Amino acid sequence: MDAAALVADWASRGSVERVGDDSVFVIDTQAASGSAPPLLVLHGFPTSSIDFAGVLGTLGADRRVVLLDLPGFGLSGKPDRAYSLFAQADVVEAVVAGLGIDEVDLLTHDMGDSVGGELLARGIDGELGFGVRRRVLTNGSIYLDLAHLTDGQALLEALPDEAIAADAAPDVDALERALTDTLAPPGGTASRPDPLHVRAAAVLVVHEGGNRLLAREIRYLEERRQNEERWTGAIERHPAPLTVVWGDHDPIAVWPMTDELLRKRDGLDTPRTRLEGVGHYPMVEAPAAFASAVLAGL
Repeated sequence: MDAAALVADWASRGSVERVGDDSVFVIDTQAASGSAPPLLVLHGFPTSSIDFAGVLGTLGADRRVVLLDLPGFGLSGKPDRAYSLFAQADVVEAVVAGLGIDEVDLLTHDMGDSVGGELLARGIDGELGFGVRRRVLTNGSIYLDLAHLTDGQALLEALPDEAIAADAAPDVDALERALTDTLAPPGGTASRPDPLHVRAAAVLVVHEGGNRLLAREIRYLEERRQNEERWTGAIERHPAPLTVVWGDHDPIAVWPMTDELLRKRDGLDTPRTRLEGVGHYPMVEAPAAFASAVLAGL
């Protein structure tokens, strides 16, 4: 199997649904067994739900799992427009409502941590259309002043909020290299990413011109700065039990962020799994250990 075949297989597992003005790719495993609420999975920037392809079988063995590609990402529609995480949270709410789900467990990664933070903030305010029973947080820059942005992220953030010219946008090879740079350095024993999955993630960034939207989508970092008290504050304060699962060799969302989170939670029980020698994409680099830690947290 090559990356194109992996992408085709992933696409065959879901469907594209109309959500307001957006076309949204959704996978709903519809598992019949198990009594836990569905697990809602939110991906990060610049990739998509395919990040979880290697763990979906384990996560969904005894429960229903719902994944979606946020608008602008993966197999969802990619209109050339401004992107806001508030609007992304609206889409998530609409997808959950359309599936008739009234309670979820929540697993978030990277930018998905911030989208999840907005959902949690709405829950605290009594304005969320579904309940959150338990939640698992994994590598994301929840404290942006502690983040170590890559050169590529800094470059994208410095660009105007507009589509990148086709001849200047990073191609699949460049994006594959950029994603690989966020993984733990080669040579260790814990991080063993499947190059096929990394390539497939890059393919889906480029899919339907998504690579041209990267400077528009990375504006979420500006929203993150402006709304950290709301979003990270909700991650800190929401009453649903929280488990942290974190690759400790992440060059962007560094391990000390988890120390700060536990400090801010001020003694609340917060189980934390340190995936040693694993980088920014633990579900890709150490899928068995990641899935085991997530299920333990749920």
